[in-house]
Amino acid sequence: MGNAEPAGIEPLLDAFVTYLTRIRGYSQHTARNYRSDVEQYARYLQEKGEGRSVEEADQLLVRGYLAQRFKKNRKSSLARKVSAIRTFYRFLVKQGLATQNPADHVATPKREQVLPHFLTVDEVFRLVEAPREENFLVTRDRAILELLYGSGIRVSELVAIDDEDVDIDMQILKVHGKGGKERIVPFGAKAKQALLSYLRTREGLSAGRPSATRAFFLNRSGGRLTTRQVARRLDLYARRLALGRQVSPHTLRHTYATHLLDAGADLRAIQELLGHASLATTQKYIHLGLDKLMEVYDRAHPRARKARSR
Repeated sequence: MGNAEPAGIEPLLDAFVTYLTRIRGYSQHTARNYRSDVEQYARYLQEKGEGRSVEEADQLLVRGYLAQRFKKNRKSSLARKVSAIRTFYRFLVKQGLATQNPADHVATPKREQVLPHFLTVDEVFRLVEAPREENFLVTRDRAILELLYGSGIRVSELVAIDDEDVDIDMQILKVHGKGGKERIVPFGAKAKQALLSYLRTREGLSAGRPSATRAFFLNRSGGRLTTRQVARRLDLYARRLALGRQVSPHTLRHTYATHLLDAGADLRAIQELLGHASLATTQKYIHLGLDKLMEVYDRAHPRARKARSR
C-alpha cells in the first residue's frame, strides 16, 4: 500500500491541524508531526484493523500499533505518537465523531534522558563570529547566531518573530512560545549590533518583499525563514569550523542556559528566560559538573565553612 493516505481521512486531518494551531495554540511544526503520526496510525488500522476506521478503533488496536512501532522508533518518538493519537481522539470526541478515547489509558513510554550538547565559551564565540561578509545572507546569519545564543529562544520562536516584536533600542524581544504564551526576552549588545547590520542589508529586499510578510528574518526570496533553513545554515558554519560535533539551534539554547548558570544566574530566572512552564524542565535541561557542584557546596554550606576554618 506504501505511504498513500487512507481514503476519507484527509478532511479529518485538516480539521485536526486547524484545531491544534488555532484552538490549542500548537506550533505549525508540532501540528505537522501530529498529523503525520495520526496518518501513520490510520494506515495501520487500514491494514490490521479488519476494516475499522479511526473512529471505531479500540484500545487493543492502539496498543497493537504502538507495539509494531516499538522496535522502529525511539521512546521519545513513541511518546509523541501516543500524545498525537490521544489528542486526536479528544478532538473526535469534542466533534461528536467518537464516543470514547481508546488512547486514554495507554501508558506513555518513559522518555530517555538524552541531553543536548553545549559549546564552550570559546567554541560558541568562534561560531557566532564565523559569518563575516557584508551581504544579506551572511549578515542575516550572524544576527541569527547572535540572537540564538544571546537570548536562548527556540528556533521555532526565532522564525516566528515579526518586525513589531523587536525593540532594538531597548534590546528586548516579544517571543511567542509554546501554547501561544508570550514572554519578553532581553538580548545583549553584540546581538544588537548584528541585528542593526542585518536590517541595513535587508533594505535591498524590500522592493520584492510580499506585502503581507511581517517576518523579521527573511529568506533570499523575501519570505519568512523556516526552521529547517536556519538549521542548515548553522550546520554549514559548524562544519567550516570543524567543531567535531553536530550543532543545532537547540545546542545554542542549551549553551546559553548552561553559561548563564555557570556564571551564577538564578535557576528560576533562567526558567523565565527559556519559557519553561515548570522548573523541573529547567533542572533537567541544565547540568553542572561535579567540580562545580562541590565548589558551590564548599562556598555556601555552613558545615563546609566550619570545616575549612578549623
